[in-house]
Amino acid sequence: MLKVLVATLVLTVATSVLVNNASASEAGANDPVIVVVDRAKVFRISRPASTVIIGNPSIADATVQDDVTIILTGKSFGVTNLIILDKDGEPIVDETIVVRGHEQNTVRIYRRSQKETMACAPVCEPTLTIGDNQTAFSRAQSQISARNSLSSASAR
Repeated sequence: MLKVLVATLVLTVATSVLVNNASASEAGANDPVIVVVDRAKVFRISRPASTVIIGNPSIADATVQDDVTIILTGKSFGVTNLIILDKDGEPIVDETIVVRGHEQNTVRIYRRSQKETMACAPVCEPTLTIGDNQTAFSRAQSQISARNSLSSASAR
């Protein structure tokens, strides 16, 4: 009796896991898709896409790699949605997208209400992060722009 109960429980859990995993990339999945700001994530779908819609393109971006592969890129912190339609206009995917900050290899320095973020891998250097104090953000942005201009000029 106990063996039958355990076997039934294991089968129920396994079926639940398979059903949840199979529907994770299809329309109506419950868990949001997590994307890290300034990072890309591969998102595969089961049928060819015809139309890709991002609810708020200032939060995330979607690039069509091929008809079943979408690349999601986090642009800013926030929550938006992703809708993918097939050639007949039928939804393939309708997902919530959560874009969060990078948490690994970073240190946040708080000085009263002012915040500055450092990327540490392994040496800590300033990084552009939304929400940092204006002075730190502007300084990092200026230095990055100057460096990129030098690189562009030498590449010509």
